[in-house]
Amino acid sequence: MDNLHTQNEYDASQIQVLEGLEAVRKRPGMYIGSTSSSGLHHLVYEIVDNSIDEALAGYCTHIEVTIEPGDIICVTDNGRGIPVDIQEQTGKSALEVVFTVLHAGGKFGGGGYKVAGGLHGVGASVVNALSEWLEVRVHKNGNIYEMKFARGKITQEMKIVGTTDHTGTTVRFKPDPVMFTDTTVYDYDILFKRMQEEAFLNAGLKITIDDQRPESAEKPESERRAVLCYEGGIREFVSFINRNKTPIHEDVIYMSGSKEDSMAEIAMQYTDTYNEIIVSFANNVHTPEGGMHEEGFKRALTAAVNNYGKKMNFLKGDDKVSGEDCREGLTCVISVKLTDAQFEGQTKAKLGNSEMRTLVNNIVSEALETFLEENPAAGKAIIDKALTANRAREAARKARESVRRKTGLESGQMPDKLQDCNERDPSLCEIYIVEGDSAAGSAIQGRDSRFQAILAMWGKMLNVEKSRADKIYGNDKLYPLIVALGAGIGDEFNIEKLRYHKIIIMADADVDGSHIRTLLLTFFFRYMRPLIENGYVYSAVPPLYKLQKGKTQRVAYSDEERDKISAELRGDNPNTKVDISRFKGLGEMDPEELWSTTMDPEQRSLRRITINDAVAADQIFTVLMGEEVEPRREWIEQNAKYVVNLDI
Repeated sequence: MDNLHTQNEYDASQIQVLEGLEAVRKRPGMYIGSTSSSGLHHLVYEIVDNSIDEALAGYCTHIEVTIEPGDIICVTDNGRGIPVDIQEQTGKSALEVVFTVLHAGGKFGGGGYKVAGGLHGVGASVVNALSEWLEVRVHKNGNIYEMKFARGKITQEMKIVGTTDHTGTTVRFKPDPVMFTDTTVYDYDILFKRMQEEAFLNAGLKITIDDQRPESAEKPESERRAVLCYEGGIREFVSFINRNKTPIHEDVIYMSGSKEDSMAEIAMQYTDTYNEIIVSFANNVHTPEGGMHEEGFKRALTAAVNNYGKKMNFLKGDDKVSGEDCREGLTCVISVKLTDAQFEGQTKAKLGNSEMRTLVNNIVSEALETFLEENPAAGKAIIDKALTANRAREAARKARESVRRKTGLESGQMPDKLQDCNERDPSLCEIYIVEGDSAAGSAIQGRDSRFQAILAMWGKMLNVEKSRADKIYGNDKLYPLIVALGAGIGDEFNIEKLRYHKIIIMADADVDGSHIRTLLLTFFFRYMRPLIENGYVYSAVPPLYKLQKGKTQRVAYSDEERDKISAELRGDNPNTKVDISRFKGLGEMDPEELWSTTMDPEQRSLRRITINDAVAADQIFTVLMGEEVEPRREWIEQNAKYVVNLDI
């Protein structure tokens, strides 16, 4: 960390101002992405990011995040404390400027920070603007300075409220319900995941998270309080991701290096699975779309594995393995820290600094070559894995071509099990993937054939978690689905060719149905991930109950809704007879019922499948569908109480 140290004096001369605050309340989405749950949690990340910047500069060792009763957030750190002296440009205290002026902070080259995460230095003021109230206390110069705000406006000027023997900052705020109309309730699990990620990325930094809301008191302590500190940093992150997998070499490979004000570290380990997981960060901000740091890593990895293969005579003549082959079964975490990070897009999904490609490439090329030579057993396991992947890919290509020839895939011939719709514009079309012939029969009769297509699936399909691509093309359950969707799979997947923009999984609300849903989602997640990323995959929510009073019929999708509708039908007379029957399954419904409850766009209920967190999704698929039995048993035992409608 020493090369990231800056001068010890962090004062008002390093805070610069760029412009004013009302815009945030007018267009909050521009600053925090959205005012839904994700934006609500983003407020916490912004304040925590400021504390982490102090940790990166070498001054903060402990951050405490508390969810207080009433969903008030309190973040405390033991850094240097936000400056409180007068800032020249404005003649106001730096503390006031940081919380009331947009684009004010120590991150614009004023020497306050060499490396910083957060949202382009708008963090504290944006959180202030979107809070019903916010108060900040700074321990600095032996004094405690306090200042209070409401919706961005000052309600108490900065004043000294006591003396202190340490330094640091405490920010308490209550998100404004006027801005966050969806919800102002914090989800401990979401905050825990983010804080755990931050602790992995900053080796040795201690982050405490504590949920003190009375409604959380029933939860076990492990689900409402945690002290997170990982001396091994991203090495431990890789071990954590792989905890339910079988590694093919024992040690996590760790590489790091720096150049001028930039540094990069990479940790990687291969397992016996077939999927690659690369999780990358720039200045502690997750870059889900990758960028230059990932590109540099992939290039260097492919070159290093091929060079090693040639050197050890595993690869003969002109033989070589592709990048994809080299990454099969790889789990890798890449973390880079740099002075002037350029992100593509407002949400920082992709890193654009080309110098990071060079830095990561150089580090990996050198360190991986050394590792492979010094660890011949691990080296052999890695090259074997890549060669097997290469052979399987070749087999998949042949299987794909023979299947194309046999079924006329290229000629656009559709599978027998598909009843297509008349509309040809994919954005208006939807396809129902229906389990069982009887349910499919009702769906075909009940559908609106202008824009609704039906594909019948029957029996249990292949578990793709344990299969390679060559097995998938030859599979009679999955193949019709691949042809019907029309976009290919894996590295050949092309979303432009997708024939339907709503893909709706329609399975019963029982254990078998949830198994089929999970198998299909695993398939989409592994081989057609852009479908999920673009929000094209849905799960139909069939009703659980039919309620009848005389000629009036209603349906309910949950026990709570059943009780509510039942009370409505009874009205003032509790003795009124209401017949309640449980739907047995989709196959039991007649076409009209299936249309009105599950397929009519005006009345149906659909659940969109999202990937909020690729690591968590990957974990669940590995646990539920992988080889290891013990983690699966534990997961099912822990989650049995939620299995009313298992959703991933």
